[in-house]
Amino acid sequence: MLRKIVKIDPDKCDGCGLCVPSCAEGAITIINGKAVLAADNLCDGLGACLGECPKDAITIEERDTDAFDEAAVEQHLAAQGKPAPVHGVHTPAAPHGGGHGHGGGCPGSRMMSFNRPAATPAPADSAKGSRQSRLAQWPVQMQLVSPTAPYFQNADLLLTADCVPLAYAGYHEDFLDGKAVIMGCPKLDDNDFFMNKLTEILRSSSIKSVTVLRMEVPCCGGITWAAKEAIKNSGKVIPYAEVTIGIQGQIKA
Repeated sequence: MLRKIVKIDPDKCDGCGLCVPSCAEGAITIINGKAVLAADNLCDGLGACLGECPKDAITIEERDTDAFDEAAVEQHLAAQGKPAPVHGVHTPAAPHGGGHGHGGGCPGSRMMSFNRPAATPAPADSAKGSRQSRLAQWPVQMQLVSPTAPYFQNADLLLTADCVPLAYAGYHEDFLDGKAVIMGCPKLDDNDFFMNKLTEILRSSSIKSVTVLRMEVPCCGGITWAAKEAIKNSGKVIPYAEVTIGIQGQIKA
């Protein structure tokens, strides 16, 4: 049958194994130093493993293969002494402690898109927690997003420095609404990784525009550099804008 299933690029895979605990069905294993699918019918194609790979060796493809088989998954896990998962809900695995920042099999890295209702202004005296979030995707961290995520297609992309949503009170309404978002810290993250990952996203997706939302501190210039280099390296003409937020929450430029 034609369906979506995980594809692992052996040329990119370095056998780190971070993807293994993220697959609740136990579909991924390490053989001869490379991650491989143990069997096609064990993979549900939902992509919980995508955000775990530091080499971006895992993607989702659509091809003719065996149907996903929950009974086979239960037998496979039972043979390893593991409980069967609830289909569609990936249970958390123990931390891997590898220091890559990929969540150690955390189900929170699973890719999701949300359908948000049209936003309406909140009254000044509205109760806490009643305002509508403008976030329309998950995950959002550069380390976790997939370059081929569907929410990047035909999207206006907002690159947000981690501190901005805390400093700028109107982040959701003024900047995030209607955009795909990637977050990162140019001081704490690897800027070369950030630039290369962003380049891959721009090459793989039909991004309509890129807006960088950074803080006024000098170290935040790294996100500007990464964005401009990625646009140049993508070989595409993509409109670019940049907004700087002051540490007291004001728009500086």
